[in-house]
Amino acid sequence: MGRRRDRRVYLGSHPVLFALLAATRRWPVRRWGRTVLVHGTQAYQDTLTRVPLDRRAGTTTGGTAQRLGGSRLLFDEDGAGHRDSRRALVDTLGSAGVARLRPVWTAVLAERLAPLATGGTVDLVRVAAELAGATTVALLGSTADPVGLAAAARRVAATAAAEQLPGLRRPGQRRAARAAAGELTALLGVPADEVGRAAMLAVAAVNTTVAAIPRCVAWCADDRLWNAADTDDSREVLVNELLRVTAPSPLLPRVAAAEGSADGCPVRAGDRLLLVARHAAQAHRQGPDCAAPAPPKVAQLVFGAGGHACPGARLARVQLADTLAALAPYRPVVVRSRVDRRAGLPGWAELTVRGTT
Repeated sequence: MGRRRDRRVYLGSHPVLFALLAATRRWPVRRWGRTVLVHGTQAYQDTLTRVPLDRRAGTTTGGTAQRLGGSRLLFDEDGAGHRDSRRALVDTLGSAGVARLRPVWTAVLAERLAPLATGGTVDLVRVAAELAGATTVALLGSTADPVGLAAAARRVAATAAAEQLPGLRRPGQRRAARAAAGELTALLGVPADEVGRAAMLAVAAVNTTVAAIPRCVAWCADDRLWNAADTDDSREVLVNELLRVTAPSPLLPRVAAAEGSADGCPVRAGDRLLLVARHAAQAHRQGPDCAAPAPPKVAQLVFGAGGHACPGARLARVQLADTLAALAPYRPVVVRSRVDRRAGLPGWAELTVRGTT
């Protein structure tokens, strides 16, 4: 049931693209002209750790970041600058940083999930958006309204996604993306020299959280995995498995900066790379299994690999763990779900749950 419902987010948001990826996933690597589709676990690791990547190419996150917000935004940096930026962010989002931010989202959960105690309903998408907005505001030291910041960050992702993914460009698409980025930067309330980086961090943090938490909760509810959410040890395994199978950022568009190889397939400079994280993490083959979970190195792939690993992985895991712990006593079930057809990442526009205990 969990897999069946979760497939709807792909088929509803980007049906043609994900049909193409599903049709080619039998090959670990598949070349179509100058585009290389990377599905296999080893090929995915090779691409992120051994193939030099062009961080400023127009179809990548870094290229989009430059068009929307200037330069030096972490996503478009190279060499020592990128390493220094990543190190600073990893320090900020390390165990001490997550502990500092934790009271922010636990307060949101305590207030917004309270109706479940009396059999009421809660829209987990709204909860996740407020949770993500409040955490991002605290992380950045912003003066923005958390709900408004989350909404603006989601609009930026929705308009910018089409810049990175294959397909036709609609008239006025880039103009809409710039307008959304301008709205977000105006809301941030941070020093001018920090606005660009703060905006891109807000977009990444908000959109991955809003995509991940409702999808994980839906899968947990549909497959009745709440017992595993009751204790710390089993909850940690459950969190890793749910993030692996949902793969909040399922597709990473990249461009090769120089020659390399992905699981034996030659890669040339300028090749467009479509890295399918959910296939590399075996999400299409193995559902969440707390008794026999995927190896940690495989589960981690949904957060990237090597120098391209997501520095927010710890934050994402702790936020999801706290959400599941808060929900578990109510054993919620899904009563209504609606796919978000405009989101930057596959997800729900609405996921309403009701407490059953």
